[in-house]
Amino acid sequence: MSAATIPQLLSVEEFARLPDPPSGHYELHHGAVVLVTPPTHSHKLIERRLRVLLEDMADVNGYVADTEYAYRPLPESELWTADVVCISASREDRIAKWLEGSPDLVIEVKSPNNTKDELHDKAMTTLAGQGSVEFWIVDSETETVSVYTKTTGVHIYPSEMAVPIHFFGNSICVRDIFSKEPERLG
Repeated sequence: MSAATIPQLLSVEEFARLPDPPSGHYELHHGAVVLVTPPTHSHKLIERRLRVLLEDMADVNGYVADTEYAYRPLPESELWTADVVCISASREDRIAKWLEGSPDLVIEVKSPNNTKDELHDKAMTTLAGQGSVEFWIVDSETETVSVYTKTTGVHIYPSEMAVPIHFFGNSICVRDIFSKEPERLG
């Protein structure tokens, strides 16, 4: 293989100079540019439900709940976007352009085109970054939430269970994530 056939890996600084795509957005995964397509309506509804479920408990605990959130889990060659996050208000107040490190909680709503390997890679990259405590994969097809943590590995929560959020001292019922009218927790 000649050097000409090896794709050039970008730094975050080089990535920041790219023009926006006509649709979706770019992310930087291990130095490679990845086009992420716009989310579907059902995907956005789940994001919105999660944000509603998290907002009250986040506010009380000094956190911000947000959607479509850009972060740099590792320096130089990573810039990812999370579907839903919780981040301490003090860390968010210090952001210049993108969050350095990972949000405290990152939630990815599984899309039909996501592969198991892609989601696992995102979880591992996110957890490798400073700041992140948990990474969730919300799967509307199976109505489950898979929770990756730095300390206890991976746990899968079916619809009849609640997912604990240890740093909030609270939990979210999995069925509420997929219901049309989630209960607000506080």
